[in-house]
Amino acid sequence: MFDIDRWQEIFDTISKNKLRTFLTGISVASGIFILVILLGFGQGFQNGIQKEFEGDATNRVWVWTEVTTKEFNGLNPGRSIHLSNSDYDQASTLFSDDIEYKSGVFRVWGSTINYKKESGSFGIQGVSPDYQKIENVKMVTGRFLNQIDMDKLQKVVIISKKIKRELMKEVENPLNEFLQISGINFKIVGVYTDAGGEREENRVYVPTSTAQSVFNGKNRMANMSFTIAPQETFEASVIASNKFTNKLKQYLQQSHQVAPDDNAIGIFNAQQEAKRFFTLTDNISLFFWFVGICTIIAGVVGVSNIMLIIVKERTKEIGIRKALGAKPLSIVGMILHESIFVTTVSGFAGLILSMGLLEVLGPNIEVDYISNPTVNFSIAMTMVILLIVAGALAGFFPAWKAAKVQPIVALRDE
Repeated sequence: MFDIDRWQEIFDTISKNKLRTFLTGISVASGIFILVILLGFGQGFQNGIQKEFEGDATNRVWVWTEVTTKEFNGLNPGRSIHLSNSDYDQASTLFSDDIEYKSGVFRVWGSTINYKKESGSFGIQGVSPDYQKIENVKMVTGRFLNQIDMDKLQKVVIISKKIKRELMKEVENPLNEFLQISGINFKIVGVYTDAGGEREENRVYVPTSTAQSVFNGKNRMANMSFTIAPQETFEASVIASNKFTNKLKQYLQQSHQVAPDDNAIGIFNAQQEAKRFFTLTDNISLFFWFVGICTIIAGVVGVSNIMLIIVKERTKEIGIRKALGAKPLSIVGMILHESIFVTTVSGFAGLILSMGLLEVLGPNIEVDYISNPTVNFSIAMTMVILLIVAGALAGFFPAWKAAKVQPIVALRDE
């Protein structure tokens, strides 16, 4: 039931102690404010990490080769290791149960791409049809490479939106137009965009078989790329990718006579890298929760201390109330109302200010590994409710202590 006299009493008490009430409210509001901001940036960090992995499939395994650094089986160090079609075919067959998508990659170096009077220097990669899934390439128009292109050594090319904009400014539909790569005509059959942004769109794709044939690549490959078959959980995917990586590296080391502890065979496991980053973000989120909750606890302790001071100041008043017949619950309710009111107003003030700040500034924050920091509103509301409950408990114990004081003792208090 709404008791106007009780509320008038609360406001009178607050008005007599404006500075003390203000500072108490600031401590409570800052606790919620700091917690929400920290949780927002924790989520922003997770968003940023996920965005970093959008450019490629997170279950990707990338293989490359370097120069041997150690003697092995009578072979001297300093040997250049080169991947070949047979390496790719054999690995694809041996580990077919582990593989979802696969592609060999042949790189063409030092070539210029021309379209009529325009020219540019872009990356040229010979890839397989599966590379679209591995690289997370999305087609804007046309199609990606297919098996017919591979089998018939078709001179077809997939260009990016960036390259189309720079070389073909006046062309609305680039499909079936021809580019010259090192003076050789390639027909455009598709335009793609990459989630990794323009830095990932600085290349064109042609069939691996065509690139090897036209650019004198013989049967060599620069890289091999695979994705691991999906698993039920992220942890299971990490385990599967690690097993596949170990088996693949062991096979290639044996095939090329490379020592087990030599880095001439390099393998990048995106799943393991993703796990490392996601574990880091989880730990940072836990740390943010810890700091925020400690700040809230400090605010609640401040409320408790203020309630103790209030009870001390109103000891005689409480004694008079009890002498006039006030019940203990009435005394408890009087002090609790003030504690809950201050905590509620301060908590919601901190919540509204922090949520508003994230809403206004969050979408504009785009720095490395942090993107659009936000907070789930239900979580924030839950924290405010818990804060109010904690504030009630902080006021309850001083109130209960006051309610138990004998009237004669209270009236003697100095």
